[in-house]
Amino acid sequence: MKKPPFAKALPVLVAALLLLMAAACGTSYDQKAYDQIKVNMTLKEVIHLLGEPTESKGVSLGGVSGTSATWKDKHGTINVQFINGQVKLKSFTKPG
Repeated sequence: MKKPPFAKALPVLVAALLLLMAAACGTSYDQKAYDQIKVNMTLKEVIHLLGEPTESKGVSLGGVSGTSATWKDKHGTINVQFINGQVKLKSFTKPG
């Protein structure tokens, strides 16, 4: 019995649909996400948890670098201060 031409493409289409659905869910910037951020985590580790920040500003002076990164959505705002690439301060604010 001959398979229809779309039979080979069907698994690929299903996988692509599942990836799109997973991406749509994303990370919520809520208390639970905030609690996962630990002092001395690297910027790379925090980005792995939360994704790219909504806003980010950095400065470097005399061998010391500082970065302020913000993640914001309808669930809240997470602010993280990095010194030499590691979390030193963090805060969470609920909307409203």
